[in-house]
Amino acid sequence: MCDLCENTGGTPLWQDALCRVVLVEDHDYPGFCRVIWASHVKEMTDLPVAERRHLMDVVFAVESAVRQILQPDKINLASLGNLTPHLHWHVIPRWRGDRHFPNPIWGEMQRDAQPVAPERLVEGLRNLIHEAMHPASN
Repeated sequence: MCDLCENTGGTPLWQDALCRVVLVEDHDYPGFCRVIWASHVKEMTDLPVAERRHLMDVVFAVESAVRQILQPDKINLASLGNLTPHLHWHVIPRWRGDRHFPNPIWGEMQRDAQPVAPERLVEGLRNLIHEAMHPASN
């Protein structure tokens, strides 16, 4: 059983036939998104080249939307899948004062932090991702 096959993986923001974008419920990292491949595959090289490009176009659209709305100091992109071997990418906004910076968010905590999510975060991300992935419909 695969958690990402069985569950959405977060609050849905956008999807097409090949993948979906979700907002992860992580109060320490507002704007943390996942781009999840719809079918169960483990590695990028399991996909044909055109599908790899599509997936990365979505990852880049999400990164751009997160940067525009949150203006973080850095974005971390990660595709691990060690615990959940289903192809997905993490798009994680980072700030110098966040709990783990400069470590990865899965690393040792460096400090207490109380980040605040901007108002209308979900709506803003949805709109910007949709605009990036469907430019002709604007």
